[in-house]
Amino acid sequence: MKLPKLITTVYAHCDLMCGVYDPAQARIEAQSVYNAAKKYADSKDPVFKQRAVQIKEERAQLAKEHLWVLWTDYFKPEHVEKFPQLHDLFWRATKAAGEAKKSMEVTAAEDLIKLVDEIGGIFAQTKPGYDYDAVRKNAELQAA
Repeated sequence: MKLPKLITTVYAHCDLMCGVYDPAQARIEAQSVYNAAKKYADSKDPVFKQRAVQIKEERAQLAKEHLWVLWTDYFKPEHVEKFPQLHDLFWRATKAAGEAKKSMEVTAAEDLIKLVDEIGGIFAQTKPGYDYDAVRKNAELQAA
């Protein structure tokens, strides 16, 4: 006996149900980039400095990837309508991640953090109950 094929169409706002996307991931990585750049600048040990470079480059790449996921999978046309600066903001943020990846300047990491925080603020406006300020404050406390 052949069973009938049952097909159910489902719709989701994201690739997975909302709740898996979070700018905190990009913020943590951006903070790690900053921390590694500072430790690099404060050290005279060449082995330690090389390790700081490697970690910073890995973390900058992860920040970039987390930003891409937010941009491509979370934010939708209705968000761009409400926040028309999103295209440019994500472009600048991913470029800043690339700049932080290739630079040991603390200011490059600071620029990345600033842009991630701006994205996090917009994300919070699209997701009721989400508190990006808590994410930002926690990252700053961990860096202190």
